[in-house]
Amino acid sequence: MLRLFCATDRIAAGTVAKPFDSCERNGSMKLCLEALQDKEGWQAVGVKLPQFDVQKMRAQTAETPVWVHFGAGNIFRGFVAMLQQELLNKGEATCGIIAGDTFDYDIIKKIYKPHDELTMMVGLKPDGSTEREIVASIADSVCADSTDAAEMEKLRKIFVNPSLQLVSFTITEKGYALRNIQGELMPVVVEDMKAVPSGARHAMSMVAALMYERYKAGAYPIALASMDNCSHNGEKLRGSVLEVVEAWHKNGLVDDGFVAYMQDEKRVAFPWSMIDKITPRPAKEVENALLADGIEDMEPIVTSRNTFIAPFVNAEIPQYLVVEDNFPNGRPALEKAGVYMTDRDTVNKTERMKVTTCLNPLHTALAVYGCLLGHTSIAAEMQDTELKGLIEHIGYDEGMPVVTDPGIIKPADFIAEVVGQRFPNPFIPDTPQRIATDTSQKIPIRFGETIKSYIASDKLDVKSLTFIPLAIAGWLRYLLGVDDKGEKMEVSSDPMLETLQQQLSGIELGKPESVGDKLRPILSNEAVFAADLVANGLADKIETMFGKLIAGPGAVRATLQEYLHG
Repeated sequence: MLRLFCATDRIAAGTVAKPFDSCERNGSMKLCLEALQDKEGWQAVGVKLPQFDVQKMRAQTAETPVWVHFGAGNIFRGFVAMLQQELLNKGEATCGIIAGDTFDYDIIKKIYKPHDELTMMVGLKPDGSTEREIVASIADSVCADSTDAAEMEKLRKIFVNPSLQLVSFTITEKGYALRNIQGELMPVVVEDMKAVPSGARHAMSMVAALMYERYKAGAYPIALASMDNCSHNGEKLRGSVLEVVEAWHKNGLVDDGFVAYMQDEKRVAFPWSMIDKITPRPAKEVENALLADGIEDMEPIVTSRNTFIAPFVNAEIPQYLVVEDNFPNGRPALEKAGVYMTDRDTVNKTERMKVTTCLNPLHTALAVYGCLLGHTSIAAEMQDTELKGLIEHIGYDEGMPVVTDPGIIKPADFIAEVVGQRFPNPFIPDTPQRIATDTSQKIPIRFGETIKSYIASDKLDVKSLTFIPLAIAGWLRYLLGVDDKGEKMEVSSDPMLETLQQQLSGIELGKPESVGDKLRPILSNEAVFAADLVANGLADKIETMFGKLIAGPGAVRATLQEYLHG
């Protein structure tokens, strides 16, 4: 059970005043604009309030909107909106953010509106204490629903305003996809491309339609910035929006000038970014701690789109946002809120550092081995001597020799924070089962890029790698769907799962001889590993490791111990 220290713990120690004196006069502590007046009550339960005039900010935003954000979930409320909150608190901004959602309208209707657009932010520290703050930088929220004329008119008026500088996104990588896994345009996209822009339903089509309104109003400059956790996110956003625009042009629905406007990055920029902050699903322990301190209506909901979301966001403290500084109409002073504003190459290098060396490969290794060994939290895995040792060898010994140094963040400091503070934090309720999702899509970047760097180096020998091959062997062992006790284990969803499991069929726990040459087609597949591991000499090592991992119950633990301790 997680233990979260709340305000009443500090009260007992005599460090703050008795709680609820002022709250009792009003009968409750609720997350709403009216309750912000009860400063003593919020202070008594350790909640920091906005240090600006919220109503004045909202009036200014309505008159001269500066920032619209699509994707109203936890990473937005717990990170992006907090950046603008800091600028408002410092007097570096006068406008807030207008939040929109193109997919799950219940988030707006059942979380934002009932709480007057406010969010309770709970920062989770490794020692079990929390930081609480009411986020009030969201000036308004809107359902980006083309069937709702009033909501779309609200968005149209915002987009045609010359003051608008930035439209940002946290809609997940899938939100930019126009095609299915077979590479075919989704039916909704096909329909959008044939219909008038105002009726668009897909997120990318809707953005293109709103940009068409901005073009007709004066072709004002603007930046469209993805802040999603995927490589080359600005490129993905630009490619999808332009594909819709060009289809409309081909079908005679928009003119030449609109296409030229959208293709001109001096007028419509698509800056790249790298974002890093863990904002997991709402934790029951956090909810209980808030309720224990008299803060009402904190219960999570499950939306009609199956989103599990609460009026509060719980998140780790460390956070990174690196953004390409390409904003044709100006921008908020994000660097004054800790954002690294830089060039595209540095964004790309920072992403590469994180994804190929300092964080993501370690996460994947923990995920597959954690599932095999019966762990249900990443933090618990960091108390496992073998698993902690495994990722330290992958990161420090095998990754750091080829790490990409972005120049703005020291790779050694970043990985030390990941291994020493972030992964071990018991108050971040993340599971290896969740992280193991779609592993086949992650392997080429998380391990393949390091393997390729070794192959390309005239100073390093790819055959010297031990722990990255051990992680790959562990993933193949995981795909068998049998844990280290020899019991059936659920394997997380993956678009290649069926194909891979068919290739591994016939392999049995306790019968290493059943492997034969079954791994060869997988290990030679460059789509899976970004390199042919058979041709490059790693296949023999991985096959040997895999044989040891399937020797019988307990073999996973024994194999880890063998390679880590000799």
